[in-house]
Amino acid sequence: MTPVTDLGADIDPARFRTVLGHFCTGVAVVTGHDGEAPVGFACQSFAALSLDPPLVLFCPAKTSRTWAVLAESGRFAVNVLAEDQQDVSAVFGARGADKFASVDWTPAPSGSPLLTGALTWIDCTLEAVHEAGDHYVVVGRVTALGEPSDDRPLLFHRGRYTVTEPVTDALAALMPWPRPDDWL
Repeated sequence: MTPVTDLGADIDPARFRTVLGHFCTGVAVVTGHDGEAPVGFACQSFAALSLDPPLVLFCPAKTSRTWAVLAESGRFAVNVLAEDQQDVSAVFGARGADKFASVDWTPAPSGSPLLTGALTWIDCTLEAVHEAGDHYVVVGRVTALGEPSDDRPLLFHRGRYTVTEPVTDALAALMPWPRPDDWL
């Protein structure tokens, strides 16, 4: 099948960003270590991909200097941020200064930084990389997992951080997701 290349050519990038901003995402920091120094960047394009084998994905920009280090090392950790970690997201979302100067961390089994205060973490080895426009789709094989947390996640919606609200309806909180797609 030959891909059609002119579809979407008339999509305005600002409108595209605004429309997709209506999809609420969690905020994570993808980290790694090159043997000399830790690296990391804030990431909204992270998702679970497969249970068997356990795979996740994230999408770094092709211009990301951090991605180049992660690709070379072949391993990374994903730190899922808590709702009180907006400052951590801002630090790792900016270019420049030593991002690890303002955060505490410990090494994951892979050596990748695990940020103190994160809801949980996922340690991975690089499984595959696919080109996708101005980004890569990076697939990681999960090798270790952090403990789950009852705290609330940091979310991003319509260009700004947002928070979840506790479930007040006890019946709604007990409603199960349909199976077999309920893999979480």
